[in-house]
Amino acid sequence: MATNERRVGTVSRGIRCPIIREGDDLGSIVTDSVLKASESEGFPIRDRDVIAVTESIVARSQGNYCTVSDIAADVKAKAGSDTVGVIFPILSRNRFAICLRGIALGVKKIVLMLSYPSDEVGNELVSIDKLDEMGVNPYSDVLSLAKYRELFGENKHSFTGVDYVAYYRDLIEQCDCEAEIIFANRPRAILDYTDVVINCDIHTRKRTKRLLMEAGAKKVISLDDIMNAPVNGSGWNATYGLLGSNKATEEKVKLFPREECKELVLDIQARMLKATGKHVEVMVYGDGAFKDPQGKIWELADPVVSPAFTDGLIGTPNELKLKYLADNDFSSLSGEALKEAISEKIRQKDGSSLVGHMVSEGTTPRQLTDLIGSLCDLTSGSGDKGTPVVLVQGYFDNYTN
Repeated sequence: MATNERRVGTVSRGIRCPIIREGDDLGSIVTDSVLKASESEGFPIRDRDVIAVTESIVARSQGNYCTVSDIAADVKAKAGSDTVGVIFPILSRNRFAICLRGIALGVKKIVLMLSYPSDEVGNELVSIDKLDEMGVNPYSDVLSLAKYRELFGENKHSFTGVDYVAYYRDLIEQCDCEAEIIFANRPRAILDYTDVVINCDIHTRKRTKRLLMEAGAKKVISLDDIMNAPVNGSGWNATYGLLGSNKATEEKVKLFPREECKELVLDIQARMLKATGKHVEVMVYGDGAFKDPQGKIWELADPVVSPAFTDGLIGTPNELKLKYLADNDFSSLSGEALKEAISEKIRQKDGSSLVGHMVSEGTTPRQLTDLIGSLCDLTSGSGDKGTPVVLVQGYFDNYTN
């Protein structure tokens, strides 16, 4: 075995950066932070390393914020009705509560329709076993708040300890807006209460809007239709509106990064090439696309994992399954002979797609940005690590490198 053989595959490093403020030159700060980390920790920058930047500092540097008053003004102008149905929101103090405040300030009555037994990303209002026990069919049954309480009582979130039914009702009423709460999973159920609807689901929003319009809704507004243009000089997101937003203060929302974040990833790529001579890939990332097995929460409240990335991150992995080769094609080999046979098989890949071939079965052909974004989200965390930039090395290596 050669003495210089690499013994490490993929490495993910959180990179500490200064606190980012509006107007900061983020391309310069990210590049400088990665280079300083490389120098202090003694690792080289290589071709096809991936520099990932969390969406929060991108939006912050853009100054992409709006207030609850801005949301209220936009809702009032676009809904044009005193009563609106607000359907399928996720249960989140950080993600949706402040948006709901803005909506409530723009209308006189909200009919809040919550999906059950859980919201779109897995936050439970009641266990599915409890539905079975009480003989409730979530696909057809529409429950009033009184019926929900009679059947299931108070249900606090297992992680936050919040009863979101009461929390959202109180939040609406504190805005001098009348609240009526129902529980249903069929979008058309809301039309028995109002024909003006704000659908707040994320990944199913286009289907929900289509079903409502086909059923005769007068107006259907998705969250990506709200704050998709400036209101009174506010921030905005032309593509995603309020989708992907986070609470910044009690009165302010940080929106998902605007489209110019594509310019940012290209800028960082060019700066790194000039500084190191290496061609790195760069992406902006938000929530990773993974599911928590304990809380059953799907960690993807953003509309996409990555709103911007360099072209080298387009596509899906095209990999061979090593254990399949070891157990099938080369089951008679072992030791160095097995290693060389597998290495040669990998070197023979010609770039054509392996999808559908047994030798690639189980290699998870998800988008590269979704896979790497999930790795980065887990690396950076959401608390006080202070590493909003992640450097991933060796991701595109294989057994022969």
